[in-house]
Amino acid sequence: MAKKNQTALEHYQQVMVPNYAPMHIVPESGEGIWLSDLEGKKYLDMGGGIAVTGLGHSHPKVVAALKAQAEKLWHVSNYYASVPAIELAELLTGLSGFDRAFFCNSGSEAVEASLKIARRYCFDQYGPEKNEIISFHKSFHGRSLFTVTAGGQSAYRKGFGPLPAQMTYGHYNDIEDLTKLVNQHTCAIIMEPVMAEGGVYPASPEFAQAARALADEHKALLVFDEVQSGIGRTGSLFCYEQLGMVPDIVASAKALGSGFPIGAMLTTGKIAQTFQPGTHGSTFGGNLLGCAVAKASVEEIAKPETLANVNSRGAQLCEGLRKLGKTYDLFAEIRSTGLLVGAELSEAHQGKAKDFVTEGLNQGLMMLVAGPNVLRFAPSLIITESEVNQALDLLELTIKSVLSNP
Repeated sequence: MAKKNQTALEHYQQVMVPNYAPMHIVPESGEGIWLSDLEGKKYLDMGGGIAVTGLGHSHPKVVAALKAQAEKLWHVSNYYASVPAIELAELLTGLSGFDRAFFCNSGSEAVEASLKIARRYCFDQYGPEKNEIISFHKSFHGRSLFTVTAGGQSAYRKGFGPLPAQMTYGHYNDIEDLTKLVNQHTCAIIMEPVMAEGGVYPASPEFAQAARALADEHKALLVFDEVQSGIGRTGSLFCYEQLGMVPDIVASAKALGSGFPIGAMLTTGKIAQTFQPGTHGSTFGGNLLGCAVAKASVEEIAKPETLANVNSRGAQLCEGLRKLGKTYDLFAEIRSTGLLVGAELSEAHQGKAKDFVTEGLNQGLMMLVAGPNVLRFAPSLIITESEVNQALDLLELTIKSVLSNP
């Protein structure tokens, strides 16, 4: 390990709570698809800060928006309206067709607001017994106590009880199972249109439409967690646009702020009335810096040429992964929507996803995992054709190195 990286990591371990296990390099600067560590070594970033840097690193329009707002005003609290928040809300509602926006600091908070408003709406409309939330096994919705309970991975909930009650978990993409679960006590169904952390599994249009119909039938709300799949990641501004239906509530974050912490909940005018003054809030929600950055980010990502690039480069990446998988008998399946791509390792390499990610760094390639058996890719939405080819070349070097040292 390079000395500067090693020294920084030693200091990190001395001062940080040990809930993360950072990789063996420390990024220092970035431009576009490339990052550099403390030693000056460059890495092609195919992880995008876990699908966050949708425009790559240090995009000039985003940097300019941040600097311009930083020189005017940073924070006023939600006792006051602000022009950046108004402009961002107008942009998001105009592009999505929803009526109202609520701003917060993260994806967890956006999902938290979505679940809270769903429960409060049903409480107000139908009474306290209508409070059950249906989620799905292997889903991920955040790390707050409410959202980690909504997530369908028990390992993340262990030791944090007692947990919020009235949570039920179904099987993703299983219409028959979901039909059995939804009932008169259901207030919300929450789902990811692409189950990202759980292995990159896209929802089928039939499943999403069935969830919509069941929610309508039982007077429940349909919540889409688009924290990872939204803001252009899947080739449309929001993934639900590809599924032939519209949810009642959408949670967004990650690429929304290009790395600046901001989240958003979007919903209808009727449901929005549930959150009257005092029912929910966020000190930093609607922060002027975050809203200015998010507006610049969304304006660039929503361009037709950006979304077209997502679909083209996603198809290119998947084709390259299939070729590598065939050559090295490495992948059992490639799953993708736009530039959210999962490559599931074949049976002979199960449990080794982290090995490929670690060796990738040695070769100058950043990747993600989605569990122990899936390599995940979520690069800049404006990645070029040649950069995808470079990433595939680096991945092949990584594969050769890992397979030569079993």
